[in-house]
Formats: sequence, structure tokens, C-alpha cells
Amino acid sequence: MAPVTTRTIDALCDQFVEDYAALDPIAATGMGVAGHDDRLTDLSPAGYDARIALVRAAVEAVEAATPVDDREAAARDSFLERNRLELELEEAGLSRSRMSVLWSGLHEVREVFDLMPTDGPEAVADIRARLAAVPAAVEGLRVTLSDEARKGNVAASRQYAEVAEQVRRWTGEVGDGGDFFAGLVDRLVSDDKDELRSLARAASRAFAGFGLFLSDELEPQGRERQAVGREHYQLASRYFLGAEVDLDEAYAWGWAELQRINDLMSETAEAILPGAGVDEAVAHLEADESRVIRGREAFRDWMQQLADRTIADLADVHFDIPEPVRRIECLLAPTNDGGIYYTGPSEDFTRPGRMWWSVPDGIEDFHPWREVTTVFHEGVPGHHLQVGQTAYRKESLNRWQRLMCWTSGHGEGWALYAERLMDDLGHLADPADKLGMLDGQSMRAARVIVDIGMHLELEIPADNTLGAGGAAFHPGETWTPELGLEFMRLHCRMDDEVIQFEVKRYLGLPGQAPSYKLGERIWLDARADVQRRHGESFDLKAFHRAALDLGSLGLDPLRAALARL
Repeated sequence: MAPVTTRTIDALCDQFVEDYAALDPIAATGMGVAGHDDRLTDLSPAGYDARIALVRAAVEAVEAATPVDDREAAARDSFLERNRLELELEEAGLSRSRMSVLWSGLHEVREVFDLMPTDGPEAVADIRARLAAVPAAVEGLRVTLSDEARKGNVAASRQYAEVAEQVRRWTGEVGDGGDFFAGLVDRLVSDDKDELRSLARAASRAFAGFGLFLSDELEPQGRERQAVGREHYQLASRYFLGAEVDLDEAYAWGWAELQRINDLMSETAEAILPGAGVDEAVAHLEADESRVIRGREAFRDWMQQLADRTIADLADVHFDIPEPVRRIECLLAPTNDGGIYYTGPSEDFTRPGRMWWSVPDGIEDFHPWREVTTVFHEGVPGHHLQVGQTAYRKESLNRWQRLMCWTSGHGEGWALYAERLMDDLGHLADPADKLGMLDGQSMRAARVIVDIGMHLELEIPADNTLGAGGAAFHPGETWTPELGLEFMRLHCRMDDEVIQFEVKRYLGLPGQAPSYKLGERIWLDARADVQRRHGESFDLKAFHRAALDLGSLGLDPLRAALARL
């Protein structure tokens, strides 16, 4: 894409989506751009070269173009902020070598099948073609990772080992989930099941072979230390936040924020069971049979009912919710890795926004008081409203803004902001539900401390009082992964399998987990600034509409845009 100064920012961004979708069919499916579901992305070095060349050319073209109005100026700033960072990550050797329990090219290949339609001959034909392409895609990724390892661009050995274990679960070698690709084919209605099963076996063999490659070849070459250091972390933090923050100040703020949340949890525990501490209140709630849902499908149905009811309660009252966004699907993920996540709608909304729950092996009992706030986070007014409204605003946002731009600090910060807002609006009137929200907030604050502390290998404050029973937690010691796990177990009351996955995630994806709480902090500060300037005329619903209509963007551009309201 050569620089063209006569084209508008919107036209350049729209063309970039088209060009990028052609080079990255997995991303195209994720964005909901039709016409690419029969192919997989080229994950070989040549494929990465082509995509980074496209990004570089697009950045040059947008830099040379002149915005036609303030709206295009904001779009230009957002596009350049995001894509210049993509180039920085490439130059630092961090993009192609990415391998973590949450994000890698291998995860993208597996997860794209979750987003594909499964009904009808055309859908089956697309899945057939993609299944046939899995071995080549996986081989391309193997070559890329081998090339990067020769350059010294590697992940921590532990991450390679953990992903290899995930692969064994996906292929049915261990765990209760069975073979992912075989299960996918079993759900299809087709006259040529034998061919589909053969393709599924080949895909599963390719994944199993890749798992051995991770264990046998990359794990011995990986970094022994899981900490990435300040320079790497600062770049990763900028990428996930879209803002530059003082990491030492953020680390100190995390301790203060966690203490604030702990105090609120103590107050809430008193409201649940007078005279009880937090652990006693939690035990009381977990022993209450009326507060337990047994079975994964029953829990999925509960999530769906709450998500639908919340949309009905908030629409046209506290938020402008476009009609297509009033539909959300709650689903159990076809894997057992742990974690909850959201996927956005297709461009035409024929595929709705979806809330997924990847339930770890062995978990069959669920406590909804813990997860009311999760439904608000992933659904409305959290991700589903934010992402769906952005996708809907064709009249004010270009295609790149609507479909392709995502900044974790903006999106996850908004979702945490939405959880607290629902408390303010009275939707957490049951103190048990509020305790569940605060427990989630405690986890997010704790991981600001743990993520920054582990990767920068900082010293634990000598005067902290956040250990067991209010004692100091390992004062003066240097953070390690083992201390990180111990600290998270103290400050979030979740199944231990989930907590272990969380810490593995932080170690493999530095800077991403703190973007939730740091993003929420920036959202709250920006709202307070607008409220101060508007005084009594401040309208919360209008603020939310104006803020969400900006689309996803880095938090520094967000602050600048909201300062103009």
C-alpha cells in the first residue's frame, strides 16, 4: 500500500481491513469479515513478512494523509498509535516468538473454529477446507518459531511446557475434554463424515507433533527466568494500555488499591454474616445449597438468563443499546483450559457477541454469587455493549475502528468500570453478589502488584499488611513466581486450578493483566474530569454514549478525546 495523500483517513483504514483480512483469514473470521472462512493464516516467516509489510505501508500512508475533520483526526491518532506499536513489537522480536498459555499462533488456529458456523453445506465446506489447512499452518508456525529461536527470540521455558500440556488436553491425550478436532466433526451434519474424520485426525496429529516440538526443541532453548525485565515490560505495558505509565507508581498504587478493596470486603462480609470475617462469610455462602448451581449446562443457562435480563433492564434507561446488540449468546467453550472470555459479533451481526466459559476439568458446582459481576463484565454493560456498539456505529467509525482496533486497557478497563457502575446502579444489592464483585476486584488489584513485581523482580514493601491475618507478606523479599502464586491465593477466592492458570498467564503475557485495573483507573479519572468541567449539567448516560462512540483506542488518545467533551 503506497502512500496516497488524496485518500481520506477513513478510506485508507477501510482498505487496510480488506488487505489485512486477505493476509490473515483467522483475523478476518474474528472480526466477522466474510469471505475468508475457508483458509488459515500463513504462519511461516513469509506470511509474517507480508503482514508486517502491509502494516508498515499503511502507517506511511496514514501519516501522509490529512484528516478532513476532528473525527478523522481521532481515527488517525488511534490508527498510528496502535500500528506503530505493532512495528515496535516486531522490531523488538516479540511478535513472531509469542508463545503463552493465553496467546499464540497455535491458540489462534484452534480458537478460530469456535467462531465458525456449523450448520449447512457451505459452513461444513469451510470447516473441511480449514481442517485440511491445519497441518501446513502448524508447520509454518514451527518454522517461524525455530527461526526466531536461532535469533535468540524465545519465551520462557515454562511457557513452552505449559502450552505443550494444553496441546495434550486439546488432542485428548490427557484430561476430560477429548480430542477437540474429533469433537468438532462429530457435531457436524454431513454426508462425507469419513473424509472429515480423516482431516480431523490429521489436524490432531499436527497439533500433537507441535506439542512435542515445544517440549523437545523449544523448551530447552527457552529462558530459564520467567521475568522479562523492565525494557520488555515497558513496551508490553504500552501495547496493552495504549498509554505510558510509571511502573513503579503503578506498583505502589496496586498495594493501596488492594488495601482499599480488602476494607470494603470486610464491611460486606459483616452484612452477610454479622461478626464474620471475609473467609467465614465465603464459607457461609458456599455452604448455602440455595446458592449453588450444579452442572455446566445449568450454569450456562443461568448466565444466559442474567445476561438477557440485564440488557432488558438497562436498555433505553441507562444506556443506548442498538437493537442488534440486544442479543448475546452464553456458551461453554469446547476446551477445559480455564478462563472466561468474550468474542464480538460478525460485521453483519448474523453471528452474535458471545460469552464463553472454559471450565477446568473436574468443576461441576458453581456459585452464582461469585459470577453475577462476571456476566456484567463480559456482557452488558461490559464487553458486549462496548464491542457491539462500536461494531454498529458505521456512520461515525471507519471499518478499522469498528472491527479491528482493540486496546486491552480500554476494553478491559471499561469492563471493570462497568462492574463498579452496576453496583452504583443498584444491581448488586445482595451483599453476596457485591462480595463476588469485590473478590474479582481484589484479584485484579493483586495482579497489578504480582505482574509488575514478578517481571521487574521488585522488592516487596517491608511495611505491607496484606499477608495472612493482616501480617506482612514476605517483607523485603524479591518477587518470584512462587510468591506470586502464594499472594494470588491469599487475595482471590477461586478454584485453585483457575488461580494457577492466572499466574501462568501473567508470566507468559507481561503487562496484559494489569491493564484491567490500570485501565479502569484511567476511565474513572477521565469521567471525574468531565464531571468537574460540566458541573451540575453532567449527564452520565450522555457521557457513556459519547465515550463508547469513540470506539476502542489507546488510553492516552481516549483521555485526549474525552478532554474535548
